This record gives sequence, structure tokens and C-alpha cells, in this order.
Amino acid sequence: MRTIGTVMSTVKYDEIHLEKLKKSFEPAEFILVDDKDADAVAKALGESDVAVLANDGIDTRLLLESRKLKWVHVDRAGMDQIAKPEVFAKGLILTGSAGRSGPALAEHAVYFMLDHVYHSDQLYAAQTLHQWGGIRGQRDFLSLCGQTVGIIGLGNTGKELAVRAKALGMNVLAYRRRSTEPPEGVDTLYCAESGGSIDELIRESDFIVLAMTLSDKTYHMIGKRELDMMKPSAYLVNVARGSVVDEKALIDALKEGRIGGAGLDTFGTEPLPPESPLWDLPNVRITPHMTPHLPDRIGRAVSIIAENVRRYRNEEPLLNRITAEDLYSK
Repeated sequence: MRTIGTVMSTVKYDEIHLEKLKKSFEPAEFILVDDKDADAVAKALGESDVAVLANDGIDTRLLLESRKLKWVHVDRAGMDQIAKPEVFAKGLILTGSAGRSGPALAEHAVYFMLDHVYHSDQLYAAQTLHQWGGIRGQRDFLSLCGQTVGIIGLGNTGKELAVRAKALGMNVLAYRRRSTEPPEGVDTLYCAESGGSIDELIRESDFIVLAMTLSDKTYHMIGKRELDMMKPSAYLVNVARGSVVDEKALIDALKEGRIGGAGLDTFGTEPLPPESPLWDLPNVRITPHMTPHLPDRIGRAVSIIAENVRRYRNEEPLLNRITAEDLYSK
């Protein structure tokens, strides 16, 4: 059985949730540190077995210099900024809070898809003119029901989206690395492990939703080749990370009308620069890497950590553990 002597944390929870977090680590000593105080962070890391970080912007050199540190939990879903070769080489256990916002991110994807089929920009423009009907092409608008969505990435967000898309009457295709049985809501599953690829999913889908993690393997996973496979009417939704898409190739495809449009919440450079052509493309919807929080988001995050504390002590597989397979070196 593993023991935990000292835990350092930089999370900024309210008092109730912070107390729950501390309790989950008892009887370990719990050190709360301001992540902007580099000296205090370095000192606490040097004394700690476990670190619970508010984000992954911490200097990885501090993690590498700690002689005691064994497990690092980052309180966010994407771990690309900390999944570096030197961190894995040190043998640190890395986990994150993926799943705390899965339902909300799935809703975000549905929002983009509904916005597209309802042509919300045209409806709002007509409303401001006090105009009843007369929307260009309104007789040809199609509902989501009966259309096909392809979900690339079947982690927490992808699985939550599959259930919601199926409830809307959509045909649901999905792609993941591991070979498994299709989860709830998925009609057809393509698995890399068993020789499946994203190609057929891309060709068949009216909507393609990106919900995978960012790693060396998924960097620019959607490029010119993949965009050229899409139906001319197909719509791309990205609620993953900006760099899973080759942004230049996407801009070209959107400008040339080779795809129907895109709903984008994440970008290669954030904030999205004012000069980016994406701002002004009429077939693009942008949200600033912002999804409404679940009412119990922090509670869900604390529950993930608490369960992992139990698993860590009992030497069981941890939730949301990332490995060298998730390496992001760019």
C-alpha cells in the first residue's frame, strides 16, 4: 500500500470544497500555495509526495527538481502542456480532471450544430428588422434529426455527446484509439487499435465533432487531406484543442466553400489574434474557449481526486491517467 506524507496544492476552491479535498488526503499534511509565488511553489514541491495543481502552467523544471514528488494531478481536462518527455522520463504519475465538464462540453457541441441548422445569424438579423419570415433558403433548412454526426475522440465529452446526439435522432459514428464495444448512443465505432481509421467517418458525416486530447499523434489530425474528404455541406465542430486542426488548411477550406462551415471554441493561438481571418468568415461561429460550468463542476473535480487518492493508496489504476502515449512535445 502506498503512503502519502505531504500534499501541496495551488487550487483556488471555496472553503467547503477545499475542506473536502484536504479530508480526502488525511492524514497527510496539506500545504496550500499561491501558484503565482514561484519560490513558495518550489519549496512546497520539494517537500511533497503529491501535487494538486490549479493549471498546467507551472514550470515543469520545478516538478523535475523535486526528489520526493511521485504523483501530479492537474485540475483540468487537457494535459498537453505538462505531458512532456522529461516528465514521463522522471516516472511521475500524471492525472487530470477530465470528465468534470463532459456534459457541458457535449452541450457546447450541440449548440454549434443547432446554431448551424437554424441559421441563427439570419434569424437574428430578421428579428432586428422586425421581419417575419423571408429568410434565404428557409424552406431547405434541415433538422439535426436524421443527419449523421461523426465524433472523433470517445472520452468523457465524446460519450456524453453520443447520448445527446442519439436522443436528437441522429446517426452517430465515432472513432477512438482503443478497441472496445460501442458505448451508449454510438451506432458505428471505428477503432485505431483494430485497424479502423477516421476516413470513412469523415466521408459519411454531416457534422464532425472533435473531442480528442491533444498529443503528438493528434496534432493537426484534421488537415487538408481530411478536409477535402468532407462533404461540401459538412460542418466541423472543435471542442478539443485548437492544434488538432491545421488552422491554415481550415481557413482555406472555409474561404473556398469546400466545407459548409465550422463552430470553433479552441484555437492554435489563444486569445485568437484580432487579425485572424476566422473572425470575419460568414460560415464560422466562434466562442472564446468558454463553456458554461456545470453547477457541481468543482464537486465533480474533487470527487475525481478523492477517488484517485483511494486508488493511489491501494495501488489501483488511476482515473484519467496519461501516459507516454499522450506525449505532446511540440
